[in-house]
Amino acid sequence: MRNIHFFSEDTDHKPKHKTALRAWMKETVRMEGYKTGEINIVMCSDAYLLDINKKYLQHDTYTDIVTFDSSEDTGVIAGDIFVSIDRVRENAAKFDVLEADELHRVIIHGILHLCGYGDKKKKDKARMTEKEDFYLAIRNRFFL
Repeated sequence: MRNIHFFSEDTDHKPKHKTALRAWMKETVRMEGYKTGEINIVMCSDAYLLDINKKYLQHDTYTDIVTFDSSEDTGVIAGDIFVSIDRVRENAAKFDVLEADELHRVIIHGILHLCGYGDKKKKDKARMTEKEDFYLAIRNRFFL
């Protein structure tokens, strides 16, 4: 289960319950029909993620997540998921949800991107949200 790694850049945030998070992410990947390769979850600040967004995607906007797919083998997902803790905190307050719940939503969103789901079109975004909701609903069995 150690092929999912957590890092912090420009923030002191460290996710809680890493073992449960890993198990939940791996089960999500399995249920989507893939195997889990090397996945890096990088918790960072708005400024750090904005720099990545500008440098690699030519987007001059704040965002809660950027996902880079580095999958090489068919049926195995791998990549880097950058999560802005500042955006997670702001969105949790905005949507009146717990920060942990918002963080989990964003992380599973990144995992779903690695599984091939998009969110640019309205139909794709609705499907992504449906998947997020499904996997958030089953997550409790990993956090007991």
